[in-house]
Amino acid sequence: MVLSSMQDLSADNVSFTTFKLNGFYSLGEWRRFLFIPYFFILLLSTTSNCILIYLIMSQRALHSPMFVLIGVMAIVDVFIPMFSVPHMLLNFLFDWNQISLVGCLIQIFCIHFFGSYQSTLLLWMALDRFFAICRPLSYHSYMQMSNFMKFIIVPVFRNIILNVAVVSLAGKLNFCMRNEMDHCFCEHMGLVQLACGDTSFNNLFGLVSVFVILAADFVFITVSYVIIFASVMKSGKSSMKAINTCITHIIVMAFTLIFVLTAFLSYRIRNNFSVNSHTFISTMYTLIPSCFNPIIYGVRTKEIRQQFLKFFYNVKVLPH
Repeated sequence: MVLSSMQDLSADNVSFTTFKLNGFYSLGEWRRFLFIPYFFILLLSTTSNCILIYLIMSQRALHSPMFVLIGVMAIVDVFIPMFSVPHMLLNFLFDWNQISLVGCLIQIFCIHFFGSYQSTLLLWMALDRFFAICRPLSYHSYMQMSNFMKFIIVPVFRNIILNVAVVSLAGKLNFCMRNEMDHCFCEHMGLVQLACGDTSFNNLFGLVSVFVILAADFVFITVSYVIIFASVMKSGKSSMKAINTCITHIIVMAFTLIFVLTAFLSYRIRNNFSVNSHTFISTMYTLIPSCFNPIIYGVRTKEIRQQFLKFFYNVKVLPH
């Protein structure tokens, strides 16, 4: 009995430092075929965002604040899938499913950190539209970097502090339950569920960070666009371009928020989601915005579409 107690005590002190990512393992041999759609989604995301970045950097007509923000969004959209999808693809093909605790924490931080800037950039775009439509005479004054920094600094520090705190709290946990996650990449709550002891504070803080970043940005964006709509309707100006831009931003933000909150809340409430369904939803909130943002802002934005066609035509007519 004494020996058994000592073994139990020793087991309690063991903390796993390596984890296995078993996302979609129930599919068996069919799991390998997931490489194809995820690879093409990654390829589409990377190619379209890189084209958008190149156009905005190379075409002087696109060197205005709004297009610079779209370019920064494209840079963020290139990075986010890179922290999860390549490892997923290797896992699908070669069963390379192991990841260290440090690697897991780094992956969580990078996905959360860059992901938080997708919504924050949409907030800054909303501010740009607000100044352009509601304060047109002072637009250039507001959008000077020295003045615009006032609106940038608070969200930047908020994102850094909250994401560092979430990852730091997770890193202090003792992981003795098991070392297998039913996921394709390290997700904060997926890791926390493997910990021993009370993790209620991690659960609460992780959820609060999502609401403080994503939900708060969505509220501010919505309020900004309500003011813009009211201003446009009151002035009687031609408003289709402004309304289309605003609605696009709201739709993108709403879909991202739905995916993220569904993935996060599914850990905390009883639901009928299968493991594969939850894994799929989680992979989508890292891929869908990165894949569709350049299409939405590239195809639906007249100035970018014109510059792309001009660039494509010039390349086509170059002598070989």
